[in-house]
Amino acid sequence: MKKIAFAIVYFIIAATLHAQTLTVQQYIDKYKDIAIEEMKRSGIPASITLAQGILETESGNSDLVKKSNNHFGIKCKSTWTGESVTHTDDAPNECFRKYSSAWDSYKDHSDYLKNTPRYASLFQLGITDYKGWAYGLKRAGYATNPRYPEILIRNIEQYNLQQYNSASVSDATAFDAGRFTDNKKQEKIIAIAPASDVKIKKPESISSAKKTRTFLNSLKAVFAVKQTSLLAIATNNDIALAKLLEYNDLKTDGLLKANQWVYLEKKSKQGNRDFYIALQNESLYAISQNNGVQLQYLMQYNQMQEDAMVKIGKKIKLRPVVTIAEKTVIKDIKEKTEQVQSKEGLQRI
Repeated sequence: MKKIAFAIVYFIIAATLHAQTLTVQQYIDKYKDIAIEEMKRSGIPASITLAQGILETESGNSDLVKKSNNHFGIKCKSTWTGESVTHTDDAPNECFRKYSSAWDSYKDHSDYLKNTPRYASLFQLGITDYKGWAYGLKRAGYATNPRYPEILIRNIEQYNLQQYNSASVSDATAFDAGRFTDNKKQEKIIAIAPASDVKIKKPESISSAKKTRTFLNSLKAVFAVKQTSLLAIATNNDIALAKLLEYNDLKTDGLLKANQWVYLEKKSKQGNRDFYIALQNESLYAISQNNGVQLQYLMQYNQMQEDAMVKIGKKIKLRPVVTIAEKTVIKDIKEKTEQVQSKEGLQRI
């Protein structure tokens, strides 16, 4: 009887623990809004923050995060005056920071990177350059695992975390990181500023955009603000205006009507992932620009018009989708072809 009672208790405990286990996607859904808000405040890509959180907390299931709300494995350091817990990591019973909430942990993570000099160079990178951030964190000494960058990048691409980087890309601008400057060397470090601190200034020319080239869907592009001249962008990047218009699905020259990415080469026919989920009510054209996919193909894949508006949460296909019926036909053709090749010679056919 005692054995039966013990088994029942064990089963209940096991079931409870299993029910509390988060999947990777559940962790993302739970904390993505915090990551996006911190990106707007600090300029750290939301994809990087989420990927670090997934790794450091084992998708929210590690012992450390459960007893401390510490999502990024940040140790106490000499400057920490808050609560702490002991946890065995690189060495037994190390001191780790303890937070009252996940939000506090995410905020402290942002502040830690922003205010630590060895991470200053990361803020020279574009907010969509998650690969640069991943390798930069390793070079700066954030983690001891030699595969740390590859793990972050794999998490980002597998779970489509890069989509969250575009949530506030128009808010990203520069701020003075002079406190990290070595006056003897007269070096200036440029970083991404909180949107609330500094507003984007319209450049007198787009020459600065030539220095801020980045890659979206493996394509060269620059980020330009509203009211920037398309002719100026073309001139400063040595591209014919007609070509620039063609690359960006634009019909007429003039000033940009909104902040957006401007491509310096033809966009792709399909995206680097299967679909995109709208983070706000946005136009199909905006999705085309944010994902580096030609507008005509997005229209085709999604059976939508050129001027269509996409509601928040709607899934937009970035690649052609092969139906089950089409897969069956392709399989039958392949099998018949292989049978013919194995049974008949070319002369007999």
